Amino acid sequence: MSTVSVRYIVDDLDAAIGFYRDDLGFEVVMHPAPTFAMLSRGDLRLLLSVPSGQGGGGQAMPDGRRPEPGGWNRFQLEVDDLRAEFERLRAAGARFRSEIVEGMGGDQLLVEDPSGNAIELFQDKR
Repeated sequence: MSTVSVRYIVDDLDAAIGFYRDDLGFEVVMHPAPTFAMLSRGDLRLLLSVPSGQGGGGQAMPDGRRPEPGGWNRFQLEVDDLRAEFERLRAAGARFRSEIVEGMGGDQLLVEDPSGNAIELFQDKR
């Protein structure tokens, strides 16, 4: 599988880097500017951008709209023990959008990064 890149807009780059690195096991690939960092976990490359007038993924659109964090789009990280991940992240102070939701093919949990972007943790039932 080739690397897949996802860009998330964040309010506080240092807080986001700490969350993804320390709580979700990402590696920091580069942090070349106060408004951008690239992290990775397996085949997922996560591009973090802070809204700014400095260009790149955080710049305003031609119609004046500015990128902002949040929303319901998300990427999914598969885990072996969803309940254990929930307890570990709760102890670390993470915010959740849901309790564990049980589904036919697997169970999921939505956790938020420090800017309110959703990450789905998923445990396959197969």
